[in-house]
Amino acid sequence: MMYRMRTKKSTYSNSHIQEEKKDESENTTENYADDTVNNHDQSGKEDNDNIVMNAEISLTTLSEQSPINDLTNLEIQDIEGIGPTTSKKLREAGIFSVMDLAVAGVEDLAVDINASKESAASFIMAAQKLLRDSDVLDKEFITADTALKKRRLLLRCSTGSSMLDDLFLGGIETQAVTELYGEFGSGKSQICHTMCITAGQPIESGGLNSGVIYIDTEGTFRPERLEQISSSRNIDPVNALQNVAVCKVYNSAHLELIVKNLGKYIDDYKAKLVVVDSIISLHRAEFSGRGTLADRQQRLNSIMHKLLRISEIYNIAIIVTNQVQSTPDTFFGDPTKPTGGNVIGHASTYRVYLRKSGENRVAKMIDSPYHPYSEVRFTVNEKGADNVDEGKKSKKE
Repeated sequence: MMYRMRTKKSTYSNSHIQEEKKDESENTTENYADDTVNNHDQSGKEDNDNIVMNAEISLTTLSEQSPINDLTNLEIQDIEGIGPTTSKKLREAGIFSVMDLAVAGVEDLAVDINASKESAASFIMAAQKLLRDSDVLDKEFITADTALKKRRLLLRCSTGSSMLDDLFLGGIETQAVTELYGEFGSGKSQICHTMCITAGQPIESGGLNSGVIYIDTEGTFRPERLEQISSSRNIDPVNALQNVAVCKVYNSAHLELIVKNLGKYIDDYKAKLVVVDSIISLHRAEFSGRGTLADRQQRLNSIMHKLLRISEIYNIAIIVTNQVQSTPDTFFGDPTKPTGGNVIGHASTYRVYLRKSGENRVAKMIDSPYHPYSEVRFTVNEKGADNVDEGKKSKKE
């Protein structure tokens, strides 16, 4: 792998000649970056369209053998075509690493650095190419048997209930966005609280051995609940709570900003699980009426696709909760359906419907690329999400 060489400043007192060479090198690099941007801006319409389309190709998964810590040696200026001027613009836009640039969207990046879409697309593709050349990302094309071997190596996090884990064929998997939707009191937040504890456990115990990021948009996060769940499961509450980073979000613009900079927080807190509870509550409150529907849906679409790209390239599990709405014209069957329309439905990898059933809860797999369409029963007790039988036994005891 070849990187652009950087000239180091001399420490000797008589180094003025070397310093002049350094200045000339930096000027040449900056001119090269500016010329690169200009060349992209002057390219033909057909080539420009191809660049944008190629940049939107979904990112391949992060290699299990290449942890994120190996990226510390990669810097923004290692990317071909990016000089000091562009690097400064990227830092001002909140893009500090190659990974951040690789998961960025073309439209947003073009606005942030005040460049054309073609230039932004070329920077994103160059970042992805650098990650592939560094063996951080897989090649663009792999055989199906290789893909199967890699999927069998995916980490899965226990939900706290073996019945729920069976529904997910082993637990919530990484490199995917799992959506839990249901009415209030159906157990969405309780599953998320339980997984905040289970995710910190060793991999052999059904955890991810990592930190957790909990993005709270409804004000339902309770550290006391985490303390109760961890104590009931014989887990040290102090270490369990120190393992969870909570972000209280107050409006839709704040949520969009947090998701935009999520890669930085994942690195800071060594997180393998990100919870967004819930994904639509703020947008649903702020964008009311049919006149704002298109804008709301586009914003949600941008957030969901950003989360999906982050889950794939950072090799993490992402859980989003969603609210429901009633359809009065439904005379037979369940009149509730998830909010967010097709935007959230298409962007979610797995979609699970939660509903009440007396004192227990029912989880039903609604959409999945390979899970069977089945449902299981579970309960919510002092352990969080738990099996029904275990819940009854604990109450009798």
